[in-house]
Parts: sequence; structure tokens; C-alpha cells
Amino acid sequence: MSIYQATDEVEVRERRLQSVLNYEGTATDLLRQSKTGRIKCPGRFYSQCSDCAEGCAETITCHILDTVVISHAPIGCSVNSINHFTLGKAVSEARGLPRSHKVRMISSNIEEKDTVYGASEKLRTAIHEAERRYHPKAIFVQGSCASGIIGEDIESITGEMEKELGYPIIPVYCEGFKSKIWSSGFDAAFHGLLRKIIKAPQKKQMDLVNIFNFEGSDQFTGLFKKIGLRVNYLIPLASLEQVEKLTEAACTAHICETLATYIGAALEEKYSVPEVKAAPPFGIDWTDAWLREIARYTNREKEVEVFISAEHERIAPELVKLRKKLAGKKLYVLSGDSFAHNLANIAKDLDIEIAGFNTLHHDLHTDSKVQADTLDSLIKSSGDVRHVTVCNKQPYQLTKFVRDLKPDFLIVRHMNLTTLGTKLGIPTLFEGDANYSTGYDGVLKLGRRFIEALATHRFVDTIAAHSRLPYTSWWLNKAEVRLREDELDEKSAE
Repeated sequence: MSIYQATDEVEVRERRLQSVLNYEGTATDLLRQSKTGRIKCPGRFYSQCSDCAEGCAETITCHILDTVVISHAPIGCSVNSINHFTLGKAVSEARGLPRSHKVRMISSNIEEKDTVYGASEKLRTAIHEAERRYHPKAIFVQGSCASGIIGEDIESITGEMEKELGYPIIPVYCEGFKSKIWSSGFDAAFHGLLRKIIKAPQKKQMDLVNIFNFEGSDQFTGLFKKIGLRVNYLIPLASLEQVEKLTEAACTAHICETLATYIGAALEEKYSVPEVKAAPPFGIDWTDAWLREIARYTNREKEVEVFISAEHERIAPELVKLRKKLAGKKLYVLSGDSFAHNLANIAKDLDIEIAGFNTLHHDLHTDSKVQADTLDSLIKSSGDVRHVTVCNKQPYQLTKFVRDLKPDFLIVRHMNLTTLGTKLGIPTLFEGDANYSTGYDGVLKLGRRFIEALATHRFVDTIAAHSRLPYTSWWLNKAEVRLREDELDEKSAE
């Protein structure tokens, strides 16, 4: 079966990639079970919190220039629009764009009576209002739990309005109830782009590389310029024209397998744009392999080898100093699926031990038939990791995992997890800019941040001493007993 199907919706990750939300064991065992497709996953009977696929879709749809997003939902589903607005403005200014990016989002404001009588007219009104206010080049219409449950015919309405207004109106089916894996929202947004925006190539630009990334700083333009290449930053802060012509690039790379597994594989299958089959550029060895793979598609092999050699020599002196200060420290990572593997891979370059990591979900496989598996790559690069869990932000579980392992550092990808480590007396780094730790300089920057974090220990200890966790000692100590038993079993086996 082909990766891209000409259907209204893309299959959610539970069915397409056999994604799971629950696992506890070693990295090698997780990889082994993933390859067999029979992971032991009893499920979860209680959930403290969750996220929504619509939020993941918005990280793409909200940040394409000259477009509008309509949330066909109750007004509360647009709560993240202020975060997108603030972030989009800050990042666009940091990247030096000609004008500040302002997120444009309109809610159709589905109310209780609309769940009985329908909200189709509200959606039409919202589309007309978007045209009146902004005169966009395209409009995204995002589905929601409410519009999905009452059976709103978004496909027909967007088709009618597209003919009326004369530009693309893209339905994005990211209803939260359809998938427990909120990363399915990425796929829903990319599927809409594949259906309505992305065009067949008119010409090939062999010096252009697509890089799919989250909102973040520009860490690649300067790097690629040194080897004679240009970067097509996707999707945040890309113009509609950039998205339309991304099929003209020499190849497609991404900084997160979880983000772009679907779009990368679909572009290769549908438009013959090769997907880079290497782990993202986190850590020295992964950066080397990533650049060499890109060089293979762009005929830059000689230039890249010279560049890699020069970069290794350039960072070596500071790297030695960082290793002396950080050797033997332990790191725990809390992040999305493959991004946790990315951050963990940097640890070995700094002589830091990976105490463990937690991913918010786990895809048993990717969309590509041949794809760099970041979990496999991490094991080959850094060895097995004993304490690996899959848990979608459940504080009652995460608290036990982190507390029992007692790492020297905690690094988290999501802001609302930063307080977890601090309350436990662990210096915690927030990896809000997903691009910041990429490449050779990324290793040095992360090392400097770890050293700065060490200096906060007295402050963090003070907070921990005055923080009360809402869990009983029975619950917390149960985890400690389990870990001690596991360690004894391992010693007995030896």
C-alpha cells in the first residue's frame, strides 16, 4: 500500500504506525519488540492529563505566511492561539524576516445549540470573515471533537467556499478524540498540504535542501552556506510559495522523525524527492552522518568531508574542557518520541551518562520503508539504556521515574514539565528551541548550559526542600523498591 492515499484523511498513528503510550524496560528490549510489532502494552486505566492533535496541527498551519486558520470548534479550542502568536512574532524577528509574523486564527465558536442544529453556517461565516479581514492566500479549516462528533461536512463546505473565493481552503481533520497519539495532528496538517498546496516540480534545484523543523532559531543557513547549499525552512515561517515548490529540492531532511515521518516519506514516494536516511544532527556522530547523506544527494561529498574535518578540529579544545567538568554526570530526558533520542545522543559527546529517558509515545515503525530509526541509532551510538519509559506526560508516573533514578540533570522539551525536576531538587533545562542543540555548536552549547545548571543546585535544593508532592509515600516508595529489585536481579544474572 502506498504511503500517501488520495483520501480526505490520513490514518491515525495507532493504526498506521502501531504507536503506543505505555512501556517500561530497556532500550534494546523496546527496539526488539518494535521490530516484531508485538510490544507488551497493557494500556493505562487512569490518565491525569493529555494533549490534543489539533494543537500539533496548529504548529504547522498557524505558521505558514499569508494564511488564516479557522478552528471549527468551541472557543476554548483556540486557547493556544496566543502562544502561537507570541512565538511566531518572536521567532520571525529573530530570523530577521522582512515583517513580523502574526498568527491569524478565527474560531467558528460552536456552542451547545449548534451540536443539535449544526454549525455549517457558522463555518461559512468564519470563512467569509477571514476573507474580509485578511484577504489570505489560503485558509486552513481545522476539525475538532465537537465538529467531528456532530458530523459536520467540512469537506463539502470547504470545497464550495474554495470555488467561491478562488484560492485553496484546506480541511485538516485533527479531531482530538480520533487518536490518543497527539502527534497524529502533524500528519493531518501535512496531509492537507499534500492534497491542496504542494505541487509537482517545474525544475530541480540541486543546491536546495528541505528541512522540516519546529519553530526555532536558524541554525542551518550559515552551516549549509559553507558547503554551497541553501535551506528551505519548513513549515514554520515559510511562505505559501515555498511550500508549493518544496518538491523542487534535492532532498528532504528533518530534525525530528516524529514530526516529519509522514511528509518526508510521501514526498519521496509521490514526487521522487529523496528523504535523508540518517538520524537528525544531534551529537557529533549523527551530524557527520546527516551531512554525508545530504552531500550524497547534492554532489557535495568533497566539500562536506573538508567541512566535517574542520569542524571537529574547531570544537575539540572546548569539548575537552566541557568533558572534564561533566564526566560521570547523569542525564534524564523527557521529550516527544524521537526527539528524546536526539537529545540523549548528545550526552556521550560530553561524557555524560544517560540515566534514562521517557518519550511521550512510541512509533513501532515509521512511514518510510527504509528509514533511520533514531532508537536503533542511539543504541548503536551510546549503548543500551536501562531505564526507558513511554508515558504521555502523566505526572504521577513521571515523578516516580525521575525521583528514583536521581539524575544530575533533567532536560525537557515541554515547558510544563520543567517544574517537575525542580521540585525534586534536580537542575532542569528546557529545550524550547528545538533547533538550538543541533550540529557541532549544539553540543558545545548544551554542555555550557549543563555547567550553568550545576551552579543552580543550591537554589534548586531550596525549592525542593519547600515543595510538597501530592503523592503518598507508599506510591513513591513502591517505585524505589521495584528499581532496587531490578538491580539485584541484574547483579544475580551477572
